[in-house]
Amino acid sequence: MNVDSGMLLVIDSGNTNVVFAIYDGQDRIGVWRCANDPKRTADEYAVWLTHLLEHKGYKLTDITASALASVVPETRFNLVSLCRRYFGGEPLVVGDPSVDLGLEILLAQPEQVGADRLVNAVAGFSKYGGPLILVDFGTATTFDIVDGDGNYCGGIISPGINLSVEALYQAAAQLPLVEIKPTDHVIGNGTITAMQSGIFWGYVSMIEGMVKRVEEEFGATMKVVATGGFADLFAEHTPVIEATDRGLTLDGLVQIYYRNKVR
Repeated sequence: MNVDSGMLLVIDSGNTNVVFAIYDGQDRIGVWRCANDPKRTADEYAVWLTHLLEHKGYKLTDITASALASVVPETRFNLVSLCRRYFGGEPLVVGDPSVDLGLEILLAQPEQVGADRLVNAVAGFSKYGGPLILVDFGTATTFDIVDGDGNYCGGIISPGINLSVEALYQAAAQLPLVEIKPTDHVIGNGTITAMQSGIFWGYVSMIEGMVKRVEEEFGATMKVVATGGFADLFAEHTPVIEATDRGLTLDGLVQIYYRNKVR
């Protein structure tokens, strides 16, 4: 890694989107996202980023270091190539054995935990303390458990809400594709409102039920923080979510980068 005084690029490669953000120290300057396409080359990413950076008054050469978390192996190679070719050399890649996360993974097979979930745990504990439940509304909805010492204790993976909507639409011939939104009444007065109620309030009930079960099993009251695309929407409609943090993964990557920079 190049660790000079230039800007840092962090990349969160998820199942649906790749999110790019640039930081000047701890200050986030810009955030952009694109669909995660394993066929997109390093050079294509560079051309796309060049235009976005120029719009903010920056150049590719302003970025001298990079950090990456990826849950899509097919995309990782091109993103690492992008960083090597354009952004100051070898990126920090969460999941590599040499990278110090500053937490223990209290699982029998720690290598199975997604990089994004570990990054969220690092950032979540740093910003909110523990014990903590992190709910990430992504392609899957995940619940990650962090103890009072900041260690990763395990989690829960459930289908993301968009997947649930799409599955219902594809599997039932007479059911339409509906918008994800809260309904005024739990009991629907037609097919669309019945579906919207089942999807939205059913998801709220799942969140509340899971939080209750986790706290009972863990043996303590826990702070619940949500991130991901639907975090704000669901936080408005359930009291169990105490805070939302859409930039949690990006901030965690920055924290991990600087932790390893000063070792």
